Amino acid sequence: MAKTMVYSFGPGKTQGNASMKNLLGGKGANLAEMAKLKIPVPAGFTITTEVCTEFYANRGKYPKALKADVNKALALIEKSMAMKFGDPANPLLLSCRSGARKSMPGMMETVLNIGLTSKTIPGLIAKTQNPRFVWDAYRRLMQMYADVVMEKAEGLEPAEGQGIRQQLERELHKVKSARGVHNDVELTAADLEALAGTYKAKIKEVLGKEFPDDPMEQLWGGVGAVFKSWNGKRAISYRRIEGIPDEWGTAVNVQAMVFGNMGNTSATGVAFTRNPATGENKFYGEWLPNAQGEDVVAGIRTPNPLNEETRPEGDTQKLPSLETAMPGTYKELVAIRNRLEKHYKDMQDIEFTIQDGRLWMLQTRNGKRNGPAAVKMAVEMVKSKLIDVKTAVLRVTPEQLDELLHPMIDPQAEASAKSIAKGLPAGPGGAVGQAVFTARDAVEWKKQGKKVILVREETNPEDVEGMRAAEGILTSRGGMTSHAALVARGWGKCCIVGAGGIEVDAHVKTMRAGGATVREGDVITLNGTKGKVYVGGLPMVSGTEDNPMFIEFMKLCDKVRRLKVRTNADTPKDAAKAIQFGAEGIGLFRTEHMFYGEHSEEPLFKLRKMIVADSEAGRRAALDELFVHVKGDIKETFRAMAGKPVTIRLLDPPLHEFVPEGKDERQKLAAALGISIEKLGDRADQLHEVNPMMGHRGVRLGITYPEVSEMQIRAILEAAAELAKEGVKVFPEIMIPVLCDVREFTHQAELVKKILPEVLKKYGLKKLEHLVGTMIEIPRAALMAGEIAKQAEFFSYGTNDLTQMTYGFSRDDVGAFVPEYIDKKVLPADPFQILDQSGVGELVKIGIDRGRKSRPKLKVGICGEHGGEPSSVKFCHAAGMDYVSCSPYRVPIARLAAAQAVAEGL
Repeated sequence: MAKTMVYSFGPGKTQGNASMKNLLGGKGANLAEMAKLKIPVPAGFTITTEVCTEFYANRGKYPKALKADVNKALALIEKSMAMKFGDPANPLLLSCRSGARKSMPGMMETVLNIGLTSKTIPGLIAKTQNPRFVWDAYRRLMQMYADVVMEKAEGLEPAEGQGIRQQLERELHKVKSARGVHNDVELTAADLEALAGTYKAKIKEVLGKEFPDDPMEQLWGGVGAVFKSWNGKRAISYRRIEGIPDEWGTAVNVQAMVFGNMGNTSATGVAFTRNPATGENKFYGEWLPNAQGEDVVAGIRTPNPLNEETRPEGDTQKLPSLETAMPGTYKELVAIRNRLEKHYKDMQDIEFTIQDGRLWMLQTRNGKRNGPAAVKMAVEMVKSKLIDVKTAVLRVTPEQLDELLHPMIDPQAEASAKSIAKGLPAGPGGAVGQAVFTARDAVEWKKQGKKVILVREETNPEDVEGMRAAEGILTSRGGMTSHAALVARGWGKCCIVGAGGIEVDAHVKTMRAGGATVREGDVITLNGTKGKVYVGGLPMVSGTEDNPMFIEFMKLCDKVRRLKVRTNADTPKDAAKAIQFGAEGIGLFRTEHMFYGEHSEEPLFKLRKMIVADSEAGRRAALDELFVHVKGDIKETFRAMAGKPVTIRLLDPPLHEFVPEGKDERQKLAAALGISIEKLGDRADQLHEVNPMMGHRGVRLGITYPEVSEMQIRAILEAAAELAKEGVKVFPEIMIPVLCDVREFTHQAELVKKILPEVLKKYGLKKLEHLVGTMIEIPRAALMAGEIAKQAEFFSYGTNDLTQMTYGFSRDDVGAFVPEYIDKKVLPADPFQILDQSGVGELVKIGIDRGRKSRPKLKVGICGEHGGEPSSVKFCHAAGMDYVSCSPYRVPIARLAAAQAVAEGL
């Protein structure tokens, strides 16, 4: 049986419905659905997305049977609307619009008023007794058709400002100037008839072809142009941003025209069943009398408010609302608004036309909304029982929720600002501050009470204090997994990396971009969500502060999810922030982070003292001095978590990372340690490694220098014991990193067994609840998980390193080639941002399966960057993990993703 290529809709016959978006596109499916609901929809038909796919596969040729199918569907429109296409006395006019399965507003093409020719114009004038309307419709057809069909669809790329649409606009402007009028509606029928002649001549002059005077030629030209617009530059760019597959294709919707430009009893408008900017349950929209739909969206005329309730504040023009100008029609529109929202159970974006007082609906679709509005709508729709909780958590995207988690630039202020540069959006939210070009200046200026933006070519670990002090970070180099990006995300700090359009000169402390020069102390604004940079300070707004809707929405997520959500936190301050965002424990406390940043000078000095010691006795003496700092930091973090589990990773980085590289810094350190610069240099040389990421680090340090592990284990257990004596609940989990063999685990676990009785005795305790587990970050460890789980009580997957070792990619160097891999579709995404489920994910599943065969109640989590990435969180849920762990500011995102995993039935 031949597949159906054309689906009719309207008062006479409707074949499709809202569930057929993949085939009919969103517009076509919803037009069919409205027709079935007996809502007034002009009759029409939809050519399917499958025809679009075939059109491209056959190099721009249509399937053989399509013409006959279109003619049959056209006959149904003629019957339903009691008009005939191309008829000189009673002509039917058509619109031709795109419609992909996912909304792509403004990205593809539309042609209106198809069917106006030298033969049909006189008949339509006679029928309507409105020559001005007819000539206005004809000049609109010529302008759209010449632009969309004769220029863009033919692949013509004129110089800036020389496109046929702009040239025709200039002709229109000449007529208005000559007549001394400002608006199109002030032109007479004679003006427009003359303009039509001018347009014809200009089209022939510029494009070298006559404007078509045959209705069928116009129709098929429109159909082809819509199909071709699927691969237009705008559409392709939009698909890249939104992740819409190229192979989906667009449908084409051909529909009987209804006219909002027939006089003052006609109008056109766009409306939302709720306010898309605030989420308020108020009918919100705009309309124009005596206009066609393009006039509202193009901003050619200032639109009127839909009703009095949503009239903009400070409205000085006092344009009449539809509610007051056409109260009967407005009442009918309100009734349709209520029906549509109740039927679709979501906020709708609707388009309507009023022709001679009669209301017609041209479109409905789920309306786009910002983050605050999405959250408010989801919560209020649950309260009103329009939707259930599982539906509500699917209504808010992680990106929308992310908007609420960071200070944001006021959208209205940003709309009128011009950005000077664009980079990768590494840390969302907004930041305003004075530009500084060194980490040291950032710290100093912060001490003086100034807000700063740290501008660098790239950052390194020694910039960490300046990064912490800054409101935001901007780098000209680096990728989404660069040092700056990783650190900024962990702190929830606004950050833009890889802004290749900026030229940073740290020596003279200037930045050049977009024709502007920013000097030290100049104020700049970053939009870390969009990756945009602005000169000057733009106002900020808060997303979550005093936001009851955010709190209510997160409660809905928690009702649904199974997966626990922990945080990666290294200080009591980070832990407190994570609890505020709903963290249920710490999945990764990195002991090495107490040697960076605020108050790190003394513990770092003592660590370095241990590093340069040339005997075990010397190392132990230095570790004894360091012990008090480590225990104190861990103890305060335990206290902040108030009984929630805390996973503490033993020292992970290689020791050379803690030895400064600069000559001046080394001389200062040598003097402070009381050793020669030569001795310090010799020790640094001994520690140097060709490939430190796979070198002497993690458990390997603990085995070669067991005293290092002993100090940390004792600090953890004593901190827990002291709090237990105070009556504070604690639950430490000791994690051994970089493991590849069970015997490594055994070696370190024996140290715990040796130290625990000593601590219990010292504090007079009978027991101290704790777990000892490991980080699975080496492929061999995942494969040997069955053996390791016989001793380890928990697994935490370190997917950053597991990805690195599985792919053989250095995560610090992927910026040189991974973007090209993604552009050329060698990789679907950066595997350091989105977990590779087929490769790395398979290792994870193998490890879980083998581990739980040995230990059925093995606790399993993830603590890499992927722990806060939504699709990766959903994978963790489906793989049967117990928890994910992420930076404090990603905790709400992980809670939402975990809830969505349940709602989606994963």
